[in-house]
Amino acid sequence: MPFHSTRQLSIVRNKYFFLYIMRFKRLFLLISALLWSIAPVGKTVANTQIPPANLPSGTPVENPDPARDCPSPAMSRLRRHTVAQGETIESIARQYNVIPGALIGINPTLRGGRVSAGSAIVIPPYSGIEVEVPAGWNWQKLAEAYKVRADLLFEANGCRPLGKTVFVPAVNRSIGPSVNPDTTPSVQGFPLPAPAVEALRYGRQLHPVRREFFFHSGVDFLASEGTQVLATGEGTVAFAGPQGDYGNLVVLNHQAGKQTRYAHLKDIAVKVGQKVQSGEVLGTVGMTGKRDIPQAHLHFEVRYNSGLGWVAEDPLLYLQATIKK
Repeated sequence: MPFHSTRQLSIVRNKYFFLYIMRFKRLFLLISALLWSIAPVGKTVANTQIPPANLPSGTPVENPDPARDCPSPAMSRLRRHTVAQGETIESIARQYNVIPGALIGINPTLRGGRVSAGSAIVIPPYSGIEVEVPAGWNWQKLAEAYKVRADLLFEANGCRPLGKTVFVPAVNRSIGPSVNPDTTPSVQGFPLPAPAVEALRYGRQLHPVRREFFFHSGVDFLASEGTQVLATGEGTVAFAGPQGDYGNLVVLNHQAGKQTRYAHLKDIAVKVGQKVQSGEVLGTVGMTGKRDIPQAHLHFEVRYNSGLGWVAEDPLLYLQATIKK
């Protein structure tokens, strides 16, 4: 064979061998990439998944954090609703998927069973009632009293320490009588010598200064400092003196398990154990204690004795004097 033919054949063979090597290299790189993509990486990335906002009841959580592991408290999620013409308590309750009792419990103005077009009410995120916490109680005792699971009660209040009031979920009843059941009411009359302006009503409402929703356990009646404060029924003085946020306070126990409280007094005219008659002077209007409004006023409460202690009621269910508007 001529020399140039042998050399030409050698070049052709080298060319095909080179193409074969290149194809194998591309295949090798492709396979390597696939293996790399599915192979475990030597150093794993930390798990950054955010836990769910509302963990199922009973789920153990290491180092629980209310902001992370629980929903916000029910009472921090109130919605405002302006009543339209033709709406009723029942129709509004259906609109927000709550029971009518939940609306009435959180809006004392609805206790007459009617709503007025144009009025504003608040809507809880789900059915339930807000109640005051008796002194010395814990979550378990509250849960037993209201027949609700302690973990649900805890979560409904944002997994936070027990406060002065709590929201009890899914309770289809009122915590107190809607009307005075006594044939002869033990609480009646008016705690001031003349009708007065209702500056701050009973129940859940927007605080006039802090601009946040809070529970007001009584009624604040405007009156000049030094105005006489009168007993609203026959009773026995259970307390008379300074008492924290109440300032100077007089507490009367009445028949039928009723109690009245007169707070922020300037002077006190009675002593513990003293029997008083309806209309008797207990003291004078003052500005002591921690007041929710800056003006001089009487903070007046009506409570009834129950298995949960002395539970606050709306004083306007009892008072027999006209309230100034």
